[in-house]
Amino acid sequence: MTQGKLSVNNKPPSSEGQGDKKDTATAPPAPPSYEEATAGEGMKSGTFPAPPAAPLHPSWAYVDPSTSPSYGSGGYPGDTELLTTFSWDDRNVRRVFIRKVYAILMIQLLVTVVIVAFFTFCEPVKGYIQTHSAWYWASYAVFFVTYLILACCSGPRRYFPWNLILLSIFTLSMAYLTAMLSSYYNTKSVLLCLGITALVCLSVTIFSFQSKFDFTSYQGVLFVLLMVLFLGGLVLAVILPYQYVPWLHAIYALLGAGIFTMFLALDTQMLMGNRRYSLSPEEYIFGALNIYLDIIYIFSFFLQFFGSSQE
Repeated sequence: MTQGKLSVNNKPPSSEGQGDKKDTATAPPAPPSYEEATAGEGMKSGTFPAPPAAPLHPSWAYVDPSTSPSYGSGGYPGDTELLTTFSWDDRNVRRVFIRKVYAILMIQLLVTVVIVAFFTFCEPVKGYIQTHSAWYWASYAVFFVTYLILACCSGPRRYFPWNLILLSIFTLSMAYLTAMLSSYYNTKSVLLCLGITALVCLSVTIFSFQSKFDFTSYQGVLFVLLMVLFLGGLVLAVILPYQYVPWLHAIYALLGAGIFTMFLALDTQMLMGNRRYSLSPEEYIFGALNIYLDIIYIFSFFLQFFGSSQE
């Protein structure tokens, strides 16, 4: 009599010996352990490693795993689809970010207008700044250094209160440069250019919020135009001191106003989000800095185009 073979594992009997069922007895499968039952059918806990976490960006908020996932912003070819909730897509985050940027911008513009008005309407101050050019070069140096720090270093422009301190110094220096430029034009020209700048900036802002045209996709084109403007300024700096050409200066001023008007639309759309490129909600200082510079440059070029110099 042949001794029966007992199988104590869960593996089903092999096909060999199927015809000898009378001689071979098979034990029933053992019940699953607690770990197997809680981990799922046929899968032991700890058998498979946990899936790797999606790479996080500093501007992404914490996502509760129990919430339903949604795709990140983008939608353009080549963008990585991450199953995570991107904080910039939250309307509340966007509204708070935009309000913060425009609140800072309004304070900057208010300080600049006050300083420009003081230097324009006060004749002794106007005469003093025109005869002491050292203050101009000192303000220009401060403006250049603070701009490089805020534009190139993410640390200082994100950490409170250093970001506000640097932005305040930058605003005061830029306001002084704008006021000194305004002092060489008569009061009516300054007021006229202030009004034109306000209307243009308001129109561009409304257009940027309502239009579906994406200016952020044409940053390369705007950069080329900016380089053309820069080289044109160098040429004028050499030519105009020897022979002033009014029509050439007017073309340069009109070109500069047009280019920075497009930059204003670009920077405004980068605040809004839902474009190809957008600013992180942490970059409210950088957003205010860009729009402030756009408005100041638009005013300066309008002043050169429409303004009448002092007698």
